Order: sequence, then C-alpha cells, then structure tokens
Amino acid sequence: MACKHEHCACHEHEHNHEHNHEHHHDNDNSKLGLIILIISIVFAVAALVLEILGISKIAVGIVAGIAIILSGYEVCIEGIKSVINRKIDETTLMTVAVIAAFILGEFVEGAMVTILFGIGEIIEDKAVENSRKSIEKLANIQPDTANVIIDGVEKTVKAEHIAVGSDIIIKPHERVPLDCVITEGTGNFDASAITGESMPVECKKGSQLLSGMINGDNLVKARTTKAYSDSTASRIIKLVENASETKSDNEKLISRFARIYTPIVMVIAVIIAVIPPIFLGNWTDWIYRGLVCLVASCPCAIVISVPLAYYSGIGRASKAGVLIKGGKYLEALNKVDTMVFDKTGTLTEGKLEVINIIPYKNYTDSDILALAASVEKNSTHPIARAIVNAYGGEAIEMSSYSEQSGKGVSAQYKGKTISCESDGNAGISLVYDGEIIGRFELRDTVRKEAKNVIKSINKTTVILTGDDAKNAENVSKELQIDEIHCGLLPQDKLDILTNLKAEGRTVAFAGDGINDAPVITAADCGIAMGLGSDAAIASADAVLSSGNLKALPKAFKIAKKTVNTAKTNISFSLAVKALVIILAALGFAPIWLGVLADTGVCVICVLWAMRLLKIKL
Repeated sequence: MACKHEHCACHEHEHNHEHNHEHHHDNDNSKLGLIILIISIVFAVAALVLEILGISKIAVGIVAGIAIILSGYEVCIEGIKSVINRKIDETTLMTVAVIAAFILGEFVEGAMVTILFGIGEIIEDKAVENSRKSIEKLANIQPDTANVIIDGVEKTVKAEHIAVGSDIIIKPHERVPLDCVITEGTGNFDASAITGESMPVECKKGSQLLSGMINGDNLVKARTTKAYSDSTASRIIKLVENASETKSDNEKLISRFARIYTPIVMVIAVIIAVIPPIFLGNWTDWIYRGLVCLVASCPCAIVISVPLAYYSGIGRASKAGVLIKGGKYLEALNKVDTMVFDKTGTLTEGKLEVINIIPYKNYTDSDILALAASVEKNSTHPIARAIVNAYGGEAIEMSSYSEQSGKGVSAQYKGKTISCESDGNAGISLVYDGEIIGRFELRDTVRKEAKNVIKSINKTTVILTGDDAKNAENVSKELQIDEIHCGLLPQDKLDILTNLKAEGRTVAFAGDGINDAPVITAADCGIAMGLGSDAAIASADAVLSSGNLKALPKAFKIAKKTVNTAKTNISFSLAVKALVIILAALGFAPIWLGVLADTGVCVICVLWAMRLLKIKL
C-alpha cells in the first residue's frame, strides 16, 4: 500500500482522451478486484463452516487456499519481490504470516489475513484517491484555451500559445485564462479560487484580472499582461504541486523511523516465536503469537497517513487563500510565537496620498510637486507612486536616475543632484544641490482587517519599518502592537529579526515588497503579501494570495490542526500496535486482530487525515 499523488494535467485533447481511458481502465480493475475479493470471502466462509463442522483438514485447506490465492496472490507476489530485492515492507510481513499460518494448519486464519488486508487496501486506496482528487480540484483553476481576437475574428487557441498583449474575450461564467486588463465591458468576477474570498469582485475597464477568476453574467474584452506560465493561476498550481517536495520534520522522522522500526519488530516477533518455546515448549502456539506480532507491527498507517495529513493541510490552506510551500513551513507556523510585520503595504493599505506640500525659498507648491514627481517617476515605492499620482502631469527632463533601498531616489537636474529623502518626521524632503527646497506630508490608512487579525492570532507582535517614528507609533497604537522598530534599512530589519531568533523565539515575518525579501528568507516562516513582488514570493515560505491579512489566522489554525492530526495518527497507530503486540505475546490476540491493527488502523488514520480538507475555519 502506498500513497501516490498523480497530477492530472490535461493540457491537450489527446492527453484528456488518454487519461479518461486510463481512468476507465482503473475503474474496471477496481470492479474486478472487488468481485474477486467477494468470491474469496465466500470461499473463506465456506472453509470456516467446514472447519466448524469438523470436515477433513485437507478440504478446509483447499477451500481456504482458494480464498488466499484469489484475495492475496498480488500481495504474495509483491512480498516475494521485496524479499528478492532485500526490502522489508507490509507485503513481506503479510506473505510470511500467510505462509506460516498455512504451515501451522491455521488455514482459515491465513485466509482472514489476506481478505482483511484486501478490504482495508480497497478502503484506503479509495480514501487516498478521494484526497488526491480533492487537492487536484483545488489546483484545476486555469483553463487550457482562450478566445483570442485575431484580425478581428474570434478564435479558440491554446492558452499557452497566447502572447502578451493579445486581445481576448472572456464569456459569461468562463474562467480567466491569463492575467489581463479589461479593455471593454464590466462584470463581477469570482476570485475565491485565487484569494479564498467568497464575495465577487466588481471589475470595469482598466481593472486587472487574474487567471483563475470566474466571470459573472457579462461578456468582457481584455488584453493579456502575462504569458500562460507566468500568470497567477499557473504560479499557484506550481506552488501547490511543489509543496509536497518540502518535507516536514515529522515526515522525515517517519521515513527514518520506518527503516529502523520494521527490522526491530521483525526481530521481536522472531524472539517471541523462538525463545519461549525453547524453555516452555509448544512451538506451534509461540510461532503463531510471533506471526500476530509480525502482522500487527507493520508501520504503513504512519508512513501513509502522516504525509497525507500535511498534503491535505496544504490543500486546505490553498483553498483558504494561503499558499504554503511545504509541510516544513506548516510545522514552523504551528510553532510561531512572534509575528513580525512590515508596516507599509502589510499592516497599512500602502496607498499613500499627499496631504500637504510645504515649499521653501522661492518655489511654489506646483514647482515642488513637479520636481519631486519627475525624480520619483521610475520608482515603484508607495511614496513615489503617491507623489506621481498627486502630480499627474508631464515629467520634467532629468538624467542619471538612481534609487538606494531605504534611502530614497535621486537624479541629475540642470547639472546638480536632486533627491527625495525621508526626513524622519512623517514626511519626505525634496533636496536640490544640498538644500531642502520643499517637504511633503503623506498619509496611509491601516488595513480594515488588521486589528481583528492582530487580536485573533494571539502572538507577540512586532513592526519593522523604514518609516519614521511618528507614523510607526500611530499604527502601533491603533493596532496594539507589542514592539516597534522604525527608520530601518533592509539590513537593519534583517539584523533585528536575527536577534529575535537568537532569543529563542520562533519568528514569522509578513511583508510585501522586494526590500522585504532578505527578511522573509531569514524568518522561520516568511510570508509574502499577495502575488505582486516576484522576489518576495520566491523567497517566501507562504503567500497570502488575497494581498490582505484576512487569511493569516486561518494559516495558523490550519497549521495547528495539521500538526495535531499527524501527531494523533502517530500516537494512535503506535498505541494500538503496542497493545496488540502485548496481547499477542500473552496469547490473547488472533492473527486477524493483527491485520486490523495494521490495515484497520491505517484506514482510520487516512480518514482522519483527509478531514483536514473539509475543516471549517
């Protein structure tokens, strides 16, 4: 029994046909396997009846043997192959148990082993398959084709072949195939697959559409802004698919545990089967007890259910608008005691507006605004965008533009340096040839969800910001932040976060800009806000795809439930196995109970892990 995840990427008609063919083939095999299992149960019951009636042991052996061959031939073949390849797994243990049971004359017991194992495997495979389909459904958010306008004619083309800047039509109730901007029409778009937000978003001409959104009732035209592979839905799918490659500490521990555990329990089973009868006699009884221990001890419940728990947790988080890059980071989120935030664009809207212009010397408001906007025109910083938006006119010609992270921007104007710099007093100063010629006062607003988020996460909270003390203190006071550090350069942020970790804290950091990438990387769990900055997303361990903080408490809740589920499965599985092994050693456990301790526990653990896909947040 193995937990396999097969991604169904049906990008072509031929692939769809092939996949459907395989799917029907698998269904046929499943039905045939179920029919064979039912027939084997009939033979096993017949063997039991013959045994109860005291009919010839040979007759019981023949009928039970037919049941074993029908229900367990695949297991035995795999078990023999494992022995040949010098591997020990559940098929090896089952094969040894069945052969030994037959040698001991426990024909019906041998049949019970293979039948119970087969029933458990069918239930388990079905559960794992349902889990796989549920997670694939989460990732199946990008259509393969798009309606493109070519020479004035609408054509359906594979989305991966569409160039940036192409005009496309998005019909009612269709998914957006590529990131684009609306050029004609208005409509309500369901962005829940991307952001986890259930309320439709109203979009009009000029609005950005993300691939994976679902159009409402109106037809709209749009122009693509990104290629298929770079569009939002593609990036989300890749993040979810690649998440299984980053293993949690529990998953790594289980892999190491299984390699050590299985040989140890085999030795224990051999000791139980061999040592006591040397002194006490009754070899048949003790060998039987050893077989029960052998069957019960199989670690497949842990090996399958623990990775499935993390996989399901990641899938549920994706549905809630949190893209987590692996089980390792779910564990990190569960351990976090200190939540560190960037301020601008994370705790605040990041949509600054100029509220006051103060000119010096002989300059006017208009002069100061025009010069500052011309210096800032190439910057993507929120302050720069606010000044440029406030101006709205033609830029003054300048040269030698440069930007230093955390310090500001500068250019050459009439042979002299002109720059916009933070003045450490809730404003920006415009400096020309070494003299301040004007100031700007700007205002940002705290995100409406931030206060509830800070309260609900129940962690020590810290702000690291390059902004001045006044702005930082205002935000900190409104949100009741525990600790603030302001006027920081990117390296300063990194140093402070490193010091927090050195104090023994487990730290998560949430930020949205390229300047935050080093700090995001250094955190135990780095969280990027939205799907904007490629650098932030690439360095992040988790992404809040909605671009706001609403999903952050959900991420912590999912992480806690996932880790607890994994630990519960480990504890439950080991406890049941230990109990059955003790009972077997004392002679109170039949071999079929050993099978239930293996396959039955595995089914329960798999179902318990799968519930993570449906948990309410």
